[in-house]
Amino acid sequence: MRFVVEAGVAVKLLVDEPGSDAARELAASDHELHAPRLMASEFASALWRKARLGEVERADAGAALAWLPNMPVRWNDDETLRADAVRLALALDHPVYDCVYLALAHRIGATVVTADRRFVTAVAPTEHGESVATLADHAERR
Repeated sequence: MRFVVEAGVAVKLLVDEPGSDAARELAASDHELHAPRLMASEFASALWRKARLGEVERADAGAALAWLPNMPVRWNDDETLRADAVRLALALDHPVYDCVYLALAHRIGATVVTADRRFVTAVAPTEHGESVATLADHAERR
């Protein structure tokens, strides 16, 4: 199966927090994992926030960021997804940056796996609801 992973899932690969085991199992699976290039910036921002709040050491945040190119995902260009992401954002009344993941999932026939329950809640009652799952829900379905 194909999955699009978002930054919250990627952070859980390196930072021990609730959901980390599920993220690591997904990364170690035979599934095809994809991410838009946007995820690299969101990943860096999440690490910055965790370092700022004292949830991770600054040096550990730097080491995690250095690991990013080795992440077990197939990187996809964002440029071709923007128009679809904006259309989805307008239809769902949800931020474009989340909809980039959804646009990629639609393009490659995948499901978005996210740590963002708010995104799943926004998408669930729509025609796109089957295209997004929380990491916890994905782990339960295995």
